[in-house]
Amino acid sequence: MDLRDLATELVARACAAGARAADVLVGESEGLSVTVRLDEVEKLKRARQRRVGLRVFVGNSTAIVSTADLSSGALEALPRDACALARATVADPHAGLPDPADLAREQPDLDLYDAAIEQLEPPAAFARAREAEAAALASAAEITNSEGAEFGGDGGQVAYASSLGFAGAYSGTHWGLSVSPVAARDGAMQRDSWYTAHRKLAALDPPAEVGREAARRALRRLGARRVPTGEYPVVFDPQAAASLLRHLAGAIAGPALYRRASFLLGRLGEAIASPHVTVEDDPLRVAGPASRPFDAEGVASRRLVVVDGGVLQSYLLDAYSARRLGLRPTGHAARGFGDAPGASPTNFFLVPGPHSPEAIIASIGAGLYVTELIGFGVNGVTGDYSRGAAGLWIERGELAYPVEEITIAGNLLAMFRGIEMVGNDLVFRNAIAAPTVKVERMTVAGA
Repeated sequence: MDLRDLATELVARACAAGARAADVLVGESEGLSVTVRLDEVEKLKRARQRRVGLRVFVGNSTAIVSTADLSSGALEALPRDACALARATVADPHAGLPDPADLAREQPDLDLYDAAIEQLEPPAAFARAREAEAAALASAAEITNSEGAEFGGDGGQVAYASSLGFAGAYSGTHWGLSVSPVAARDGAMQRDSWYTAHRKLAALDPPAEVGREAARRALRRLGARRVPTGEYPVVFDPQAAASLLRHLAGAIAGPALYRRASFLLGRLGEAIASPHVTVEDDPLRVAGPASRPFDAEGVASRRLVVVDGGVLQSYLLDAYSARRLGLRPTGHAARGFGDAPGASPTNFFLVPGPHSPEAIIASIGAGLYVTELIGFGVNGVTGDYSRGAAGLWIERGELAYPVEEITIAGNLLAMFRGIEMVGNDLVFRNAIAAPTVKVERMTVAGA
């Protein structure tokens, strides 16, 4: 059965079983991933799954059930079981589907599917992984080992239907290649990695290029040392800067807000970052890693300016959190098959600035260039931030030597307000992306 037809049929069955409202998420996917290490096969995995998630509302009570059994008997029992479970749960006046006015009326083709997934076979997958690892190992004599290279692709379809009359479906693929070489010098070893990811196979970086970049990153860590404790300017490379955006996204997500677990609660319309900071969320980006024509409740996807010149303009809301906060949903509902919807970003990015990474580094007399963050020392309620870090020390406007075993600390609100320069090197390798950024001053704890 067509997934959209299946979702629509299950909604009708749920309403016939006593639900005042219902929605269904149906998905199927198939993928292949392989891992090689030192040219030897370590893993070959091919997986396929089909899942159904049904949410029902009986009065103001809610229940969610899911299954991987798509036999006729299981699908007949699912709506009855869901309604029975809902009758046993506590009522919640905020429970319900979105306002029909917020639903997607159009479902644009965002070019998310790559037919090459249909011809993906193990020999071609192993060849890409081996090429990436071989390029890393051949980059320098100091690249002495490897933790492996992995290549994979998966594709599938998701369909959603609700008792509001909405039904939609879209297909998508994801491809990725990564490699992790090990460098050694004078008895000390360092590892690093690099990767490429995209919706389309042809848009991946060449395997040899990925391998050489991974080797370069491992080699530059050799000879790492600690630095004196003090307050310094800190530059975050694009991967590290993206982690700051993840904390921002978590702080403006509806569930964190109505639970009063966010340092940005009540700050709509306030300057929460420097004027150099503009953050957007764009689920309609063509072939974007998290693009979609509608969210997990059928609400229309739209490009959203979250932070405009430092001013917080919008939260990220699903229907439930929007009701709790007295606002409208923003099209950011996300859910697993057996979970209630929450709110999360799609293609969430810091708009590039005018500065090259070299110019940002050149602006610093002494400071830290962060390439890796370690640990989870972030308090979402207060914004207090303390994480282990590794990277390179900046002296007189140049990268001088690698550093490790240090901690950087501050407060996320002060850090965003202290962003002095934003780079022009934005690349979408993941759904959350940022260019290089410079924070005016943070505490760096070293020797």
